[in-house]
Amino acid sequence: MARLVVVSNRVPLPSERGAKAGGLAVALKDALLPGSMWFGWSGRRSARSAGTTHIQRANQITYATIDLNEADYRSFYVNFSNGALWPLLHFRLGLLEFRADDYDGYRSVNRQFASALQPLLRADDIIWVHDYHLIPLAAELRALGIANRIGFFLHTPFVPPSIFNALPRSAELLADLCTYDVVGFHTHNYRAAFLDCVRENLGVQADTNGEFVIRDRTVRAIADPVGIDADAFSKQAAESARGSDARLLRESLSAGGLAIGVDRLDYSKGLISRFEAIGRFFAHYPQHRRQVSFLQVAARSREEQGAYQRLRRELDRIVGDTNGRYSEFDWTPLRYMTRAVKRDTLAGFFRLSRMAVVTPLRDGMNLVAKEYIAAQDPEDPGVLILSRFAGAAEELTEALIVNPYDSDEIAEAMHVGLSMDLEERRERWRALYAKVTSNTAGRFSTIFLDHLTGVVTKSHQPRIRAVS
Repeated sequence: MARLVVVSNRVPLPSERGAKAGGLAVALKDALLPGSMWFGWSGRRSARSAGTTHIQRANQITYATIDLNEADYRSFYVNFSNGALWPLLHFRLGLLEFRADDYDGYRSVNRQFASALQPLLRADDIIWVHDYHLIPLAAELRALGIANRIGFFLHTPFVPPSIFNALPRSAELLADLCTYDVVGFHTHNYRAAFLDCVRENLGVQADTNGEFVIRDRTVRAIADPVGIDADAFSKQAAESARGSDARLLRESLSAGGLAIGVDRLDYSKGLISRFEAIGRFFAHYPQHRRQVSFLQVAARSREEQGAYQRLRRELDRIVGDTNGRYSEFDWTPLRYMTRAVKRDTLAGFFRLSRMAVVTPLRDGMNLVAKEYIAAQDPEDPGVLILSRFAGAAEELTEALIVNPYDSDEIAEAMHVGLSMDLEERRERWRALYAKVTSNTAGRFSTIFLDHLTGVVTKSHQPRIRAVS
């Protein structure tokens, strides 16, 4: 049987798995069978350019990593991946910063990845590349003579031509994406935006299956929403809700309830609008004061960039203003922490929460929304408030869907959610839980790999539920 080789910017090493595992590690858990390999950056910066490949093995899986030097790290990761591609793919052209040297560094690191990966590959390996950091990787591997099947999955949104074309060298990156055999997206809208770019910029029209031929290569674009292991997360939530961390949180609330938000500290997550909405919620609906506290977990990330430093200062200001206005000596309306919390602990917190507010301005999918649904007590479930611009909104239509730019609309949804009767909460939750337990992480991997290995033909498409 062909070996699966996963490639991503960062490799979650065996010591980082488990409760602290990131979203990609959780999503690919079922795909990484014994004998698989995961290749990428170690997360370390060294004085020299990438040279030695470090090999670790655990549970019959090989983890192969390379280091980056400081200059490569800054140009590839900080400046181009997160300073240009991330804002572009999240519709934030005003934050896009392009420098030709950084673009050259981005391509250089992809070339280093390809050079280090080539000697590790076998002729029948199936290669699955993940995310915007590695768009040119297939082109670099092809240049080295690698003819294996290579697939790419984008975990962010994709943008229409009017936005994509604002990035200098965008035509080169689009051509790079067309060097893969399969290109996957979370939603039908992202897939359609990619195919629009291919049609407008390359003059190539895809068929109804998202398949097109360019430079003698057949490329297929698919929609394949990532999921979670909902049953396992539900069991973890029930267990963690009885644990010591959940008990301490429950005791700190006194007689009040809990609402929760969990995000990275990122401008794409809509935190400013959300925090402003919390203030307006307590201003417009004073009957909820002392009845609920909002806990926001926003783990710090990408702190080297000025946009993130400005975001943190603004959030600190809003939190201080909100708590100054509405706090009582025994009640704090908005609790805010920028330290990461373990996934199993969060599962218990989700189960305790009467409401989750998930309002990114743009998000590829957002697994927090799915985890919150999985964590709920079926007899007394909480309410999910979800941004219409999160990829998850294409599936989770029974949530309270809001415009994340409208703080008053979010505040009103919070009032509706906290006032909702038990029967409606149960009805919404049952529909959402059915979807979360259907579109799982295992199904996500199976669908993509079936396309990549050729199991799926034009006459046999996997059924992916489209929501208008």
